[in-house]
Amino acid sequence: MLEASRVTAACRPARRRAVLLRFAALAAAGVIALYGCPAVLAADVDALAGRPLLQALKAGGLIIYFRHASTDFGQNDDQMTGYEDCARQRNLTDAGRAEARAIGAAIKRLELPVGDVLASPFCRTMETARLIFGRAVASPAVRGGPASGVDPERYAELRKLLSSPPPGGSDLVIVSHGNPFRAVSDAPYLAEGEAAVIRPLGTTGFRIVARIPKDGWDSLAAP
Repeated sequence: MLEASRVTAACRPARRRAVLLRFAALAAAGVIALYGCPAVLAADVDALAGRPLLQALKAGGLIIYFRHASTDFGQNDDQMTGYEDCARQRNLTDAGRAEARAIGAAIKRLELPVGDVLASPFCRTMETARLIFGRAVASPAVRGGPASGVDPERYAELRKLLSSPPPGGSDLVIVSHGNPFRAVSDAPYLAEGEAAVIRPLGTTGFRIVARIPKDGWDSLAAP
């Protein structure tokens, strides 16, 4: 019995190392989210890919958060006079518009139950949403802004949206920017055109269950 206890004690550091390594792997995969300050760790069962991810999306109740498609970084928003002033904003490139159309075609083939489509009121996000889904509602709750150094309430409405299950077996779509997602999740930045799939958990926050690159939608239906 004493020998068994010694063996168990000797194994504990290895177990702790395994847990820490698993935590690091999940963080790198983007399945750790923040709700306020505490970290919410997604359990293995919540990390989805391929057919299981497609099935979960078809069942509804998830949120798909897009960063807008590719833009011209030679432009900026410094001189814009309002959200409708597209000439003084960073806009989609022709390649970005092609990306958005391709994403839209792939999502249409997957026959996802897309409900509301909310977009940041900037031109690049509204255009991305309309090219993918054919519609968009401009929402101040998902507007752009800095990733850090902001009032804690700056993204309170976005956190609330990401934590609230969509109604009626549908998936809510948000088309926004990289900074707000980074600010509320502390996950690695989304690439332009990339999407995060989020499971809302109500008062306990939300979990990121998948990230889908801009050219990764068709792979969800692969055998």
